[in-house]
Amino acid sequence: MLGGTGRQGGALVRELLRRGRPTHALVRDPEAPGARALADAGAVLVHGDMDDEASLRAAMKGVHGVFSVQPFRTPGGVAAEERQGRAVGDIAAGSGVAHLVYSSVGGAERASGIPHFESKWNVERHLRTLDLAVTVLRPTMFYDVFEEISPRRVDDGLVLGMWLRPEVPVQIIATDDIAAFAADAFDDPAAWAGRQVEIAGDELTGPQMAEAYARVSGVPTRYEYLPIEKLRAVREDLATMFDWFDREGYRADLPELRRLRPDLITLETWLRANWTAPVLQP
Repeated sequence: MLGGTGRQGGALVRELLRRGRPTHALVRDPEAPGARALADAGAVLVHGDMDDEASLRAAMKGVHGVFSVQPFRTPGGVAAEERQGRAVGDIAAGSGVAHLVYSSVGGAERASGIPHFESKWNVERHLRTLDLAVTVLRPTMFYDVFEEISPRRVDDGLVLGMWLRPEVPVQIIATDDIAAFAADAFDDPAAWAGRQVEIAGDELTGPQMAEAYARVSGVPTRYEYLPIEKLRAVREDLATMFDWFDREGYRADLPELRRLRPDLITLETWLRANWTAPVLQP
């Protein structure tokens, strides 16, 4: 398990342990709180780093399956992400790993021009050249983004602002659902190996998201379309991504995904478990 102390990897560690699967987690600091939490949950900690190929080889010795996910918000950026993703695949193939599940991104294959989409597509293409059974999961936007883009309080309620036209829907997913699909792939490699599957849990427009916030908080919530030009001045990568949402967007087959997993987490369900409405200051 790579990225075990991150959101996706941590969710998968918990899911695999819940299913009774022995799980090893690669961690840089076994004494860090996140690593200790994994150990307390029952994971075996393996000291290593994705930039240390010797530690990756040691970690994969005798391992049946590998979950591969790399962060792009690091000092090395997307170049480091791509380098690490390629190295993990190479070492997995050379170590006799039976099945690798790679977490990419929805739309990676569609020339989005978004740097952290293109890096994942480059890793995907490299994995295809290896003698290795690979499942590629392509998650859509994470619910966790609402920890950064959260409604603000105004006198008459809440306002959810996003850089997305009100009529345009965007697909979203919970990291717990990414973990469930990844665990399914490990449980049934015959059905999942060799596939590239875009995954989502819900699909909503901005006003529909605002309605979900209103139902959870009991506070009137309206949607506000924010001009993307202002975002572009401070976060070019984020602006490029929202521009792509507006023009192209994700294409996960939600009806089929809900057939496979009827309990997919909706935005409203996620908010009830993870969000508290801001208090109006007197």
